[in-house]
Amino acid sequence: MTTALVLACTLKPSPAESSSVLIGQQVLDALGEHDVTGEVVRVVDHDVRFGVSTDEGDGDAWPALREKVLAADILVLATPIWMGQPSSVCKLVLERLDAELDETDDEGRMTTSGKVAAVAVVGNEDGAHHVCAEVFQALNDVGFTLPAGAATYWVGEAMQSVDYADHDETPEKTAETTKTLAANAAHLARLLGGAAYPA
Repeated sequence: MTTALVLACTLKPSPAESSSVLIGQQVLDALGEHDVTGEVVRVVDHDVRFGVSTDEGDGDAWPALREKVLAADILVLATPIWMGQPSSVCKLVLERLDAELDETDDEGRMTTSGKVAAVAVVGNEDGAHHVCAEVFQALNDVGFTLPAGAATYWVGEAMQSVDYADHDETPEKTAETTKTLAANAAHLARLLGGAAYPA
């Protein structure tokens, strides 16, 4: 069974409504159409410490989340746009994933080798492509493989108050892009599951 983990990088703790959580759940639902199971985790609900190690100690919640990352075949980062950038929570996750550069399996491959990653972005300003590019590069640097069409996003009119979660129905183009992301990510995860990268 192929599995996925969505890390929702909203700034809002539960139970506040979050567009990042919503689009992350929609990606997970779309993955489910390809027999992928998993969960959405809101990172700010956990006491993840700043740092670039696998465990910053003193009650750091990252080690438990890291176990979920390493157990999943697909990792999705769902982030809002703030000032044209991924959220600070998303950047925190990327900094913690930096530790994977030094973590290898018995054959010298990064522990993230063979895992698939994708990105979901929401915001009330331009910048979705920039955010995706930043997150893509970081995820690829630490061993994840990106499928074709590895991002889905929605951006509203700049400086306005309508959020993604305010829509009664998912905008058509975003829904189509989410389906493509899910199909390609599930396909790639299965291919990599049957043919590991060389040692």
